[in-house]
Amino acid sequence: MKTTAQKWGNSLAIRVPKSVAVQVGLKAQDDLEIEVQDGNVVLKPQLRRVYRLDDLVKRITSKNLHGEVDTGAPVGREIW
Repeated sequence: MKTTAQKWGNSLAIRVPKSVAVQVGLKAQDDLEIEVQDGNVVLKPQLRRVYRLDDLVKRITSKNLHGEVDTGAPVGREIW
């Protein structure tokens, strides 16, 4: 499949055909990693980590635990 690199500001942009995007599960606003391998440009979807609260809480230690932050008295009708 062919596509054309087009000027976009000071950079170049390419369009990923829908059929290719569907095959690799690529959606608008997904992050991509760009690599050069053997003179070829390789685009790889950047996998997003899925964090679970339980796992994050387990990583809290006395060294990375932050103290309380005082945000001051209520200013409007918020309830503290």
